[in-house]
Amino acid sequence: MFNFKSLFGMFTNDIAIDLGTANTLVYRKNIGILIDEPSVVAVSRDNKKIIAIGQDAKDMLGKNPDEVKVIKPLKDGVIADFQVTEIMLRDLIFRAQKKRLLIKPRVIVSVPSGITEVEKRAVRDSALHAGAREVYLVSEPIAAAIGADLPIAKPQGNMVMDIGGGTTEIAVISLSHIVVHNSIRLGGDKLDLDIMNYLRKKSNILVGLQTAELIKKTIGSAAPLEKELKMEVRGRNIMTGYPVTVEISSEEIREAISESITSMIDAVKRLFERTMPELAADIASRGIVLTGGGASLKQLDKKLMETVDLPVHRINDPLKCVVRGAGKILDNLDEFRKVLITKVED
Repeated sequence: MFNFKSLFGMFTNDIAIDLGTANTLVYRKNIGILIDEPSVVAVSRDNKKIIAIGQDAKDMLGKNPDEVKVIKPLKDGVIADFQVTEIMLRDLIFRAQKKRLLIKPRVIVSVPSGITEVEKRAVRDSALHAGAREVYLVSEPIAAAIGADLPIAKPQGNMVMDIGGGTTEIAVISLSHIVVHNSIRLGGDKLDLDIMNYLRKKSNILVGLQTAELIKKTIGSAAPLEKELKMEVRGRNIMTGYPVTVEISSEEIREAISESITSMIDAVKRLFERTMPELAADIASRGIVLTGGGASLKQLDKKLMETVDLPVHRINDPLKCVVRGAGKILDNLDEFRKVLITKVED
């Protein structure tokens, strides 16, 4: 018998979006992840005309003339610039549809678990104005857990720590709901700032955000490495104003980010203080699952394991875990409808 539902599924244009402070990823129903771009937009200061979106815009950071404004429209996991976010979403939706917009798509957007009602409305309105037919919101820890294939529907404790660019989300999930959670507005972007400030104070050298991010990814670590790393960094000397090159070590970068790493781990400890004993017992045996782009930091799983004395599992390709989970919800909306926060119709 011919399956009209399967045929319709082939042509659907519904999408799931992981709207992150650092990166935005887009999944199209029954196809997979189509877009993985930095959440950055470059506009002309004169007429607000869009110059670039995504990686092209990020490449301009720190190199743009006064006539060009480079904007990161999301801050701490939520919308800081409504208008620019809408422009970015419209571009992403348009590209994900392969320029076919005869039928407006249904859109699932992942949001921080600590988001306020006003912030939820901002996300929903932005997506609707950008061309969505219906908008569903899902909490990032729930999406991360689904993306990590955790059995969230069962009556047992699943603990997820999702480290994004602007927020670190920690949640205990059971029976498809978040039982307790802790959301701190600190993530990978704060580590970049820590590195910039450290080099300025310790070595009298100014570096940009992109250089700080490269340092973090290349030699940054949360715990000692088996073989410590070094790299050369170019920047501007504060005293002379001239360009200089200095060599920095992984030990120095670990010192630079140590306070922020400690804050992340303290957030885990505080969550355990509010976790029911039966769920805590489940987590003691099952461990903590690390997701999000920040989970890629070297030795973070080891540092966490040593500090909280629990098993810690880092997901492969942790940056895409939330959008994979949102994509699974999109592909099986009836099955996962109970995990959605809300729905808004145009």
